[in-house]
Amino acid sequence: MPTEVVMPQMGESITEGTLTKWLKKPGDTVARDEPLFEISTDKVDAEIPSPVAGTLGEIKVQEGATVSINTVVCTVEEGGAAAAPNTASAPKKEDTVTPAAVATAAKDVAAAAEATAHAAAAPAAAGPGTEVLMPQMGESITEGTITKWLKKIGDTVQRDEPIFEISTDKVDAEIPSPVAGILTAIKVEEGATVTINTVVAVIGGGAAPAAKAPAAAAPTPAAASAPAATPAPVAASASAGEGLRSSPLVRKIASENNVNLSQVPGTGASGRITKQDILGHLEGGAPAAQPVAAAPVAAPTPASKPAAPAAPQPQPGELVPMTKMRAIIAKRMVESKATSAHVHTVFKVDMTRIVKLREKEKNKYEQRNGVKLTYMPFITRAAVQALRKHPIVNSTTQGEAILYNKNINIGIAVALEWGLIVPVIKQSEEKSFLGIARSIVDLADRARSKKLAPDDVAGGTFTLTNSGIFGEQFGTPIIAQPQSAILGIGGLNKEAVVLTDKDGQDTIAIRSIQRFTLGFDHRTIDGSDAGKFMTDFKSYLENWTEEIG
Repeated sequence: MPTEVVMPQMGESITEGTLTKWLKKPGDTVARDEPLFEISTDKVDAEIPSPVAGTLGEIKVQEGATVSINTVVCTVEEGGAAAAPNTASAPKKEDTVTPAAVATAAKDVAAAAEATAHAAAAPAAAGPGTEVLMPQMGESITEGTITKWLKKIGDTVQRDEPIFEISTDKVDAEIPSPVAGILTAIKVEEGATVTINTVVAVIGGGAAPAAKAPAAAAPTPAAASAPAATPAPVAASASAGEGLRSSPLVRKIASENNVNLSQVPGTGASGRITKQDILGHLEGGAPAAQPVAAAPVAAPTPASKPAAPAAPQPQPGELVPMTKMRAIIAKRMVESKATSAHVHTVFKVDMTRIVKLREKEKNKYEQRNGVKLTYMPFITRAAVQALRKHPIVNSTTQGEAILYNKNINIGIAVALEWGLIVPVIKQSEEKSFLGIARSIVDLADRARSKKLAPDDVAGGTFTLTNSGIFGEQFGTPIIAQPQSAILGIGGLNKEAVVLTDKDGQDTIAIRSIQRFTLGFDHRTIDGSDAGKFMTDFKSYLENWTEEIG
C-alpha cells in the first residue's frame, strides 16, 4: 500500500509551504530519510526526507505550487511498482482546502466556497472532448507559464488558431488549438506554471461550457456545521467579496487583524491576494474592518476631547510580480556576471562610407530584394569576418578547456514590449550579405509576433545588441552564457573629427561616427585578442568593399 507524504508543518505558526523543487521523479528508488523535495515557508527553506524506503509513485503537487500543511504531495510505494504520474491532477495553488482548514469553518468559509466554485466550473461529462496540453517547446524544456488566454470559455476556435500564450526558459509563443470546436474548459489560470503534457484546456466534448460558479456559493457541509454561536469574521467570510483568492496564511492574518479582504487589492495571478498585499495594506495604515457582531460605539460626552488623527503612513508603492521572461532574464544576467570575468573595450568607427552607400542604394535594394537595407547586415558581416580571423572570440569555456566553435552563430538581441529575446542566425559564415539581411528581418518579425521556435534562440556563439537605437553613445553589455563575448552597438551620430591626409596635413570634417563596445570574458580572451578583433572589425566597416546584392 502506498505511503502518503504530506506537506509538513515547519513551525507552530506555519500554515502553508511552497514546493520549490522535486529532487526525485516518479519511478526513482528512494531510501528512508533521503530528501524527496525542497520547500520554502515564511520561516525556513528545507529539504523534506522520505518517511519510508521504496519507489516514488504519484507526484500530486508540482514545483512552484503553494499548499496547506498536511496536504498530500506524493506517494511512495514500499517495495512495489510506482504509480503512474498524474501531472494533470496537481492541485492548483488557489484550490487547496485541507481537512484541517475545513475543520476551522469559521475561518475558512471563503476557502471552502472557492473550492466549491472551482468544482462547479468543471465541464459536465457529456462526452469526450479534446484535451489541450502544455507543449514541450524544446528538448530541455520541462515546464511553461501560461501568460495569457486568447480565448474564453464558450468561444468557438478554429484548428491552428492561437488560444493561449506561454513563456518558457527559451521562448515566448502562441499555442494553437489542435482541433476546431468550442472551448469548454480552462484548467490552468493565467500566471500559473505547469509541467509539459499537463492538460490546460478542453475543446468540445458535447458538454455545456464550464462557467465559473458565483464566489458566494453555498458553504460545504463541514463549514455549515460550524456552531452558530461563533460568527465568522468578515475577513474569512465568502460574502466579503466575490472572487477573492488568497492563501490560508493571508486569511489568518486578515482574521487576526480584523481586515476585510475585499478592501485589499490583489497583485497575484488572477487578482490573488498575496502575503505581501495584506502586509502592505496593514503597514499602509488602512482602516481595519470591524467584526460583524461589534457593538455600537457610544457617542462622546461634550467634555470628551476628540482623538488626534493618526499620522499618515508612507505608502510602500506598487508591488508587481515579475513576468516569467523578466525573471529568467534577471537570473541569467546575475549568473553571467558571477561566471565570466567581464572586461569591456570601446572603439570609435567612422561609418561615413557605409552611410553614403546605404543612402544611395536603399530604395533600389528594397525594390530588388523585398527587404529594407539597414545598418545591421553591415555590422553583422563585419563581425563575422573578424570572428573568422579571431576564433578565440567565438569560443566557449568548458571547465578548464576552450571549445572553438565550428560555426559562427550570431545572436541578435530583439527588444520586445514584454522583455528581450535573442534569436540566432545559424552558420552565418556561410550566408551572403543579402542572406544575413533577410535572416535579421525574419527573426525579428517572428520574435515580435511570438512565432519563434525553441531552436531559433539556441546555439548562439556570439551576440550583437543594438542599444544605440535609444540614443546612447555606448553601453557595457553582459555576456550571454556560455558565449565568451558580446558586441554592443552604440548610437550613430555626426561628429567633427580630425582627418590626416597622406601628406600629413590635418583637416576638420563632419563624419558619421558610431561607437562599438566588445564585452569579453577575460578568462579566455586577453586584451590583445580583443583589440585585434576590434581593429579588424573597424577596418572592415571603414573600408567597405563587399557587394551587398
